[in-house]
Amino acid sequence: MEFLSELTQNNIAAFLLLLLRFAGLFAFFPFFDNQLISTNIKGALVFFCAVLFFPLVPPMQYDWTLVEFMIAGGMEILLGFCVGMVLQFVFSAITFGGDLMSFSMGLTMASAYDPVSGVQKPIIAQVIALLALVLALSLDFHHGLFILVAQSFHALPLGTFALQDQFVQYCVNAFGSMMLVGLAMAFPVMAVLLLSDVIFGMIMKTNPQFNLLAIGFPIKIAIGFVVLMMIVGSIMYHFKLQTSEAFEFIKMMFWSVN
Repeated sequence: MEFLSELTQNNIAAFLLLLLRFAGLFAFFPFFDNQLISTNIKGALVFFCAVLFFPLVPPMQYDWTLVEFMIAGGMEILLGFCVGMVLQFVFSAITFGGDLMSFSMGLTMASAYDPVSGVQKPIIAQVIALLALVLALSLDFHHGLFILVAQSFHALPLGTFALQDQFVQYCVNAFGSMMLVGLAMAFPVMAVLLLSDVIFGMIMKTNPQFNLLAIGFPIKIAIGFVVLMMIVGSIMYHFKLQTSEAFEFIKMMFWSVN
């Protein structure tokens, strides 16, 4: 009977909006959008999180019409899309840098199925992306999501999200910086391999018997791996900084809506 007394119109509306907020976050948030996780497990996890976080939701009056409630639910899903998009730019920069390294090393055709994203990716890009994901998890990347949701109930009540101009401006700037950051990550490997191409060209001019296909390409790949091992720590450090900046923008976006 006590449970039935809690089934009021406001509580049901708040629970459904909270369910949609978690559904949007889990659908677009990096790591939780893993293709290896089945839809049933994602749905069960969304429902469990909604039940777990429901006591933290402040009481509100949801005297909306059906159309207004559907719009509020759509905006909750849009909130998850915006949060996931901000963080996806950071991971896309890592992937873009890995693609440039693979192209420079001549390993573009050495692609494999990526079970996380469900598409074909070069091996170098997959390795760097997985390292970035492990680093994010070691830094409580996933716990930060739950803390962010718990703190957003008062700063951004359920059903009150509205798309701001600052988000569109951030996406435009983040898309440009994604290219720059990816190029900066891959630049040491690209520069050293370009220098090696110049050296191989000079060797072939002075010694035409030099077989570039049999000798030059394996040496070039080995040089690329050596340089990559030397700079992978710097790449992960910049990834950590980019992730922190993305979380700071998400918090600012939450707190500046109302």
